[in-house]
Amino acid sequence: MHWPLGTFGFGGDYNPEQWPAEIWAEDIDLMGKAGVSMVSVGIFSWAEVEPRPGEFDFGWFDQVMDNLANAGIAVSLATMTASPPPWLARLHPETLPQKADGTRLWPGARQAYCPSSPIYRDHAARLVEQVASRYHDHPALSLWHINNEYGCHTRACYCDVSAAAFRTWLTQRYKEIGTLNEAWSTKFWSQRYDSFDEILPPRTAPTFSNPTQQLDFARFSSDTLLECMTLERDVIRRYSPAPVTTNHVPLARTLDLFAWSEQVDVVSYDSYPDPFDKNSHILAGLSYDVIRSTRNGQPWILMEQAPSAVNWRQRNAIKAAGQMRLWSWQAIAHGADAVLYFQWRQSQGGAEKFHSAMVPHAGPDSRTFREVSELGEELKQHSAIVGTRSQNEVALILDWDNWWALELDSHPSTELTQIDALLTHYTPLFEANIGCDVVKPDADLSAYKLVVVPNLYLVKEAANLTEYVRTGGHLLMSFFSGIVDGNDRVYLGGYPAPFRELLGLTIPEFRPLDAEIPVEILGRPATGTLWSEEIVTETAVPKGSFEFGPALTRNEFGEGVAWYLGTRLNPEAMRAVVDEVTAGAAVQPVLSGLPDGVQAARRGDYLILLNHNTNEVEIRKA
Repeated sequence: MHWPLGTFGFGGDYNPEQWPAEIWAEDIDLMGKAGVSMVSVGIFSWAEVEPRPGEFDFGWFDQVMDNLANAGIAVSLATMTASPPPWLARLHPETLPQKADGTRLWPGARQAYCPSSPIYRDHAARLVEQVASRYHDHPALSLWHINNEYGCHTRACYCDVSAAAFRTWLTQRYKEIGTLNEAWSTKFWSQRYDSFDEILPPRTAPTFSNPTQQLDFARFSSDTLLECMTLERDVIRRYSPAPVTTNHVPLARTLDLFAWSEQVDVVSYDSYPDPFDKNSHILAGLSYDVIRSTRNGQPWILMEQAPSAVNWRQRNAIKAAGQMRLWSWQAIAHGADAVLYFQWRQSQGGAEKFHSAMVPHAGPDSRTFREVSELGEELKQHSAIVGTRSQNEVALILDWDNWWALELDSHPSTELTQIDALLTHYTPLFEANIGCDVVKPDADLSAYKLVVVPNLYLVKEAANLTEYVRTGGHLLMSFFSGIVDGNDRVYLGGYPAPFRELLGLTIPEFRPLDAEIPVEILGRPATGTLWSEEIVTETAVPKGSFEFGPALTRNEFGEGVAWYLGTRLNPEAMRAVVDEVTAGAAVQPVLSGLPDGVQAARRGDYLILLNHNTNEVEIRKA
């Protein structure tokens, strides 16, 4: 299954329950003027359709669905389970989530549920059954929208219900308690367990919690939320063949999106770049490349973006004239086949009343509505792009197990984070207009000329990357890689033991930094920050150095080449390294010779140019 429309999806979250019925006709009229082709409906409708346990009122929602069908607007129909009504917490307080310090999270916001709670799951499944059986053949139905932003607020639950579920998960993973003890290194600090019944989630403790316990709890929490999603999906599929999706929050460590994306038909993403951040489009590009890559390049849905300002930052900037169009086209350039917003009509009350909408408080006679409508009309002219894909020569390695482990406490430096590591390596590729996929360490790498490995601290197996280089691939790897196995236990024999032969070096000791230090890179001065390390070359050749030894190395291995970088370089030096490595791998940009700040992307036969500068630039066809 794939995207159900033959043109770009364009629209947003539609929440008619917030408005009197007489507004609904105006909504439909304005949607026509704005070029809306799809809306998401019902995301937060649970309390309205089930005001009391087991008492369902779908009459008003029937009218909404019929209105949209009559207007020819496709519906992404939500399962309505994202925020339980207050009666569930009143009748079953045990369904409420709990933080690591024991604090109970109460109703009054959203996502106030324990993902492991069988009571929550039973009530959610019952509601989904009602929705799916009622609307499975409705003419407006185009896509199922399961829940909403899993893990956005309740990333994990530490209550007794979750503790029991965690023990079950661990029993399935390890089978024997002795195997768990070995994996968790429980001989340290007298943590040996005699039974799975003794194990708890990593609740607030006197000092550092067992790192492998933390790692497994992150895995468990992602899997548990995924169980909630697949439970709802399976109910839907008993009634409807329409494709299913669930929308993910801006790039975060909470959920293993590679695992999640296998369980839906199309991936959806919510994107909120900060207009105050002049580089936010680079993080957006990385995020879009991640989400596209989780389903092997399949086009995806931009399920939410802001028409202008959001409401949840300390300072909420509006988007400048034309910026919403630019960032919408950037998502398309990175593979989106739909451009949707939160939300259609700006709320009069509630926590998000100052979050912008397609129809703002000022009404349709406003800059926001005019810009939205112009984009809706423009996208109609480019429907031939829909369904096309990009072909990239570079892959960036990302693994959620590594992300969880990398950001644990009690490390040489806790300032090393996954997003920063990714951006350090992604930014020079983006600025050079080199397209990039983001793949798991065990993915098929044969189609790529270059693989970039930022800080792969946790390595379950090294053979795939090793064979990639041995058979002719080019690889760039950075510091603090190849350190621990899948249970966060150190590989002995000198860092980075799994990659020692591949890189042609060994590292006896790390040297984290608290200030910049001078580094020589490729014959020019540079600075290193955050990290340095003692590198002893074996077969590798130094290409840069600290005052105390090599900082950048190149190793010919088999038919390929492996580079290693032992610090975080200043941006200009990092760009020089990436330019050197990409040139050696014969990687070509999408389009060369463009001014700084101009992005080039290709989807199929279509070239998309985006000007991220605040001034106009002129591009002449060669």
